[in-house]
Amino acid sequence: MAILGGTVGYRLLRWLRPEGKTTNREESAYQQCSKLEALFGPSIWDDLAGKVVIDFGCGTGTEAVEMALRGAAHVIGIDIRESVLAEARLTASRAGVADRCTFTMETDEQGDLVVSLDAFEHFSDPEHILYLMRRLLQDDGQALIAFGPPWYHPRGGHTFSVFPWAHLVFTEQALLRWRADFKADGATRFGEVDGGLNQMTVRRFRRLVQECGFEFVSFEAVPIRKLRYLANALSREYLTSFVRCRLRLQSAGCVRQERNLHYPHGIAS
Repeated sequence: MAILGGTVGYRLLRWLRPEGKTTNREESAYQQCSKLEALFGPSIWDDLAGKVVIDFGCGTGTEAVEMALRGAAHVIGIDIRESVLAEARLTASRAGVADRCTFTMETDEQGDLVVSLDAFEHFSDPEHILYLMRRLLQDDGQALIAFGPPWYHPRGGHTFSVFPWAHLVFTEQALLRWRADFKADGATRFGEVDGGLNQMTVRRFRRLVQECGFEFVSFEAVPIRKLRYLANALSREYLTSFVRCRLRLQSAGCVRQERNLHYPHGIAS
């Protein structure tokens, strides 16, 4: 779909952003409120009360500790980075819930609830992650997932958002060549940058969910607030700010069997 590549695309990017800065801004909408409650509503605390909760891609443990403080019996935070897990353990200790929080790179314990926030556009193998989540859920458990922005959002390119939809205008090669002038990590694909980008769309996410043995209890593609009057079935991919949903296991079982389940390097928040 991208139309500008090669030397022309690279030079244009250098002209537009010679210092490597983009218009992507990580402005938190949750500074004055609970992120979990803002995304899933106040009923979230009733959902997790007395339950074993798995926070998939827990990062530094902010939400995991909050869940423990708000009534979860046990919260298991999973992340592949030991540095953030160590910080999460310290946060739990300071909050007085270290006895109800476990932070680890992997677990075989099943939970009543799996929670994943702001991660599904970053997982290197999202299909595999869904199979792992399925394995970690009790038969009557549910998964709460929220992520965004999806790929076709104006800033779905995240750090490649030189301007709205720039990641759809410039080729991957041109964008990575431009980025290499300011980053020395050697990334040559979107999936290799810090945090990773798997180009997750709303449609692809819905398809993967159903292929991996889940069904939707609820699903909402939340439109960009300022453009919500333009939101419809045709514009959904381009105007969805974030996706939130509640999943349960399909009664008929998994559509396909996953092989050799393990924790890949894509588990990170």
